[in-house]
Amino acid sequence: MTKVDFYTGSEDKLRTACQISQKAMQNGVRVLLHTPNQALAEQLDQLLWSFSASAFLPHCFSHEAEAATMPIVIACDDKWPHSELLISLHDNCPTFFSRFERVIEIISNDADDAARGRERFKFYRDRGYEIRHIPLKPTSTP
Repeated sequence: MTKVDFYTGSEDKLRTACQISQKAMQNGVRVLLHTPNQALAEQLDQLLWSFSASAFLPHCFSHEAEAATMPIVIACDDKWPHSELLISLHDNCPTFFSRFERVIEIISNDADDAARGRERFKFYRDRGYEIRHIPLKPTSTP
């Protein structure tokens, strides 16, 4: 059964998605970053290119030929080359989430986003999915 992790308290959901993707990739886990639209997918693509000055995060879009072998794939459609880790950037639970071994939901500090996150949490819990809660620590500013 799919395992679901909720990362709460994100100051920047896209950066958090990049951080989680980097860690997963380092552990040999393939990632699908799923967005609700192409504009957000392209924003995420740009961020992945510049995310780390000391590491390269190889990625592509799901429609590209390289998607079958790429460790990080971005999609906003129903095409994905694996079913390991889904990082959902949707406001609602994606209908296909149960095809993945693990799902990560990222919740920001925004009250509306947190309310939508609680609804997704309830959805998974009411269906018996194993859920973990990971509170994110605020980043310190110099």
